[in-house]
Amino acid sequence: MSAPVTRPARSLGLRLLCLLLLTSLACNLSQTTEETATPTVTQASTPVIDRPTATNIPEPEPVAISALDQVQSAVVQIVAEGSFVDPYEGQQLNAFGAGSGFFISETGLILTNNHVVSGAAIIWVQVDGEETRRNARLLGVSECSDLAVLQIERRGDEAFPFLSWHENAAETGMNIYAAGYPLGDPEFTLTNGVVSKANANGNSVWASVDFVLEHDATLNPGNSGGPLVTADAKVIGVNYAAVFNTNQYFAISFAEVQQILPDLIDEKNVDAIGINGTVYFTEENEPLGIWVASVESG
Repeated sequence: MSAPVTRPARSLGLRLLCLLLLTSLACNLSQTTEETATPTVTQASTPVIDRPTATNIPEPEPVAISALDQVQSAVVQIVAEGSFVDPYEGQQLNAFGAGSGFFISETGLILTNNHVVSGAAIIWVQVDGEETRRNARLLGVSECSDLAVLQIERRGDEAFPFLSWHENAAETGMNIYAAGYPLGDPEFTLTNGVVSKANANGNSVWASVDFVLEHDATLNPGNSGGPLVTADAKVIGVNYAAVFNTNQYFAISFAEVQQILPDLIDEKNVDAIGINGTVYFTEENEPLGIWVASVESG
């Protein structure tokens, strides 16, 4: 029997601890040099054409992804920046953590894991094909379901390519693909596998995910928040945890996401108490307590 899905919360200093060997998939990019680069807004060249009148300005076309070879354009790398105090690593100034996310609307809404952005002072997003990162604003989180929605900095009425949701129930044995930016690298990866369990155990001392998919598409730190998609590029889950020594990987099912997504988009937190911390354990995996690294203002 597989170990229960248990994802300890992660401070931005990225002390990645686990219960029963389960590990969250955020990637450590901690450093002491402050990043000063600011996303640059570049004005596109204007073709010499007749300008449309105010009554016939075309609306941005929706750009829903419909094929696997298009998935990369809708997946982003997320870099969270902040300063934290960790009981083992001490004070970490200007620490960075990296994860993945993906567009869920043409207006620039991004879905990721809560533990990727939890406690961050600044959130940066690297969009496929762009040279500079953009700022993003946190709209809503669910700590229990480990989900968060961001709004990326948008330039005018630009439309982003986005992923749609799988409409049928997940089935054991179905082919799936895990997309993201593992290990903090700028290189996009897409690994393939199958759903091992369509209803894995998602209860833990930290999170309480009702619908979890277990699969064998390889994940690495940094894959947190990336989409798990079907062969027709529909999102069936959000990757968030792994048991690396047994090659077991876990995604939050689309069934759970869709229950709370409207509230997160509406800037409402769901099952969240506003604490960013890390659970610590003895060598026998007995919980010692929670180190509270930060508390939401207000």
